[in-house]
Amino acid sequence: MEWKEVKEKAKERMKDYCRVCPVCDGYACAGEVPGVGGTGSGSAFVENVEALASFKLNLSTLHDAKDPCTDFAFFGKELKAPIIAAPITGAKINMGGALTEEEYVSAVIQGSQEAGLLGSSGDTGDPTIYDAGLQAIKEAQGQGIPFIKPRDQEEIIKRVNMAEEAGALAVGVDIDGAGLIIMKMLGQPVGPKTQAELKEITESTNLPFIVKGIMTPKEAEMAAEAGAKAIVVSNHGGRVLDYTPGGADVLTEIAEAVKGDVMVMADGGVRSGTDALKYLALGADCVLVGRPVMIAAVGGYHEGVKVLLEKMTGELKQAMILTGCSNLSDISARIIY
Repeated sequence: MEWKEVKEKAKERMKDYCRVCPVCDGYACAGEVPGVGGTGSGSAFVENVEALASFKLNLSTLHDAKDPCTDFAFFGKELKAPIIAAPITGAKINMGGALTEEEYVSAVIQGSQEAGLLGSSGDTGDPTIYDAGLQAIKEAQGQGIPFIKPRDQEEIIKRVNMAEEAGALAVGVDIDGAGLIIMKMLGQPVGPKTQAELKEITESTNLPFIVKGIMTPKEAEMAAEAGAKAIVVSNHGGRVLDYTPGGADVLTEIAEAVKGDVMVMADGGVRSGTDALKYLALGADCVLVGRPVMIAAVGGYHEGVKVLLEKMTGELKQAMILTGCSNLSDISARIIY
């Protein structure tokens, strides 16, 4: 299966929900929520892509980085690259229903594993969707990361315990989902957390705990102090608050504040392995990939996800060759023009 074929099938299956544009930049789908667009004007989604695109790379070919190593250690698990499939739900309401939630998350987790990487599962107003993610992770011998919406404390801790029972490598809360109206409409409200509440959650588990949705150095420091082992610099794909900066706009100052204390992950606008390289150069340890993985799963199920992630891993390696990076530790701001 070729990536072009995967995209063509996805475009057919997600008609009226996602146009599978030549460049997934948020313009055509601005304001389409439900759907895959950015909220309001769509500017936050657009900014993720444009902020990352604004950084240029220094071409370098006088060096010995002939066969770069892209291997990445994620809390004891060796991955072929620092690339992880992001948590996405809403197969029916956002993607057109070509796949069930169970089929979607299974495709993401299995396809990621087949590519030597990791996939994530999500949470929403339908509790069976979180359960489906855990089942897919369990079937993959724990090779996955479940993310929980910022629900009431008791509900979060219950789901953290469920992640432990499924054997997950890590567990997280996408705190950037604090304003999702659909959760309230379904009788399962979500909201912000205090630092004390976050600490209560991190202390409830021995799993590495990830806080997704950090956009300022201050909140990165708060998450680290509360016991988080990793953060994800993210504006929730531009789907919760209009007019936010993109991930690449804020990543470096956040990384400078907490790098070494927590693993720094980033998402927003990653469309290729070269985009992943940019985020790594700006201070991330690894990246999450959202909408392209969604297209891959709908267009080719687990095989489509595998094709995409292997393609991105190859692109990362090629970009490392052309910027003089023998391994991930060689990647730094020096390769940014």
